[in-house]
Amino acid sequence: VAALQDERNSLVSENEIMNDRLEHLDDSIDDPNTVVAKKYFHAQLQLEQLQEENFRLEAAKDDYRVHCEDLEKQLIELQHRNNELTSLAEESR
Repeated sequence: VAALQDERNSLVSENEIMNDRLEHLDDSIDDPNTVVAKKYFHAQLQLEQLQEENFRLEAAKDDYRVHCEDLEKQLIELQHRNNELTSLAEESR
């Protein structure tokens, strides 16, 4: 029982130390002058920029998809027209 109580006390002490560290890290993120906070805000800024770039690229991809579909339709129409003209040319020969 004594060994378990010692282990429990040790774990409670370690838990308190970890909670203190966590609070210190939370405080350091909120303070804009710390290195951790600067890295965090820089990473946040990069994430936002990448999300905006991703949104822009997705919109461009959608535009290109529509343009590609239009070109495919034109190609099919031109192939049919070419077939018609080829057949008319053969008839006239």
